[in-house]
Amino acid sequence: MFVSNGITTSEVAASVFALCTIVVILFQIALAAGAPWGEFAMGGRFPGKLPSAMRIAALVQVVVLAFITFIVLARAGIAGSEFYELSVKAIWAVVGFSLLATVLNLITPSKRERMIWAPVAILMLVTSVIVALSPASF
Repeated sequence: MFVSNGITTSEVAASVFALCTIVVILFQIALAAGAPWGEFAMGGRFPGKLPSAMRIAALVQVVVLAFITFIVLARAGIAGSEFYELSVKAIWAVVGFSLLATVLNLITPSKRERMIWAPVAILMLVTSVIVALSPASF
């Protein structure tokens, strides 16, 4: 399905997904670097700067987010055409990841985390489903 100018709904959804993950990646990098935003992450269990182990976990999340973003972009035909066939199945893992992130962000005890990240997680879930259900891009 085309939105306009030959741009598909899948490409728009994948771009929105990528924009969301870029924001989350930048947030995780800031946490790893010592930003005092612990109340906005990991259930708010670590107000202020995260402890060392959680800062490392933030960096792991950066890698995971970058990988799933690549899968979404490959499935939408925006990048990594050589990985398209893999992305057709892997996109469902991204949908599952996004569903889990949505649930966790909706039930977190941290009101601030819920207010900021639940809408982002919902948007990532919706856009990943759109990409997953879209017709082949290549």
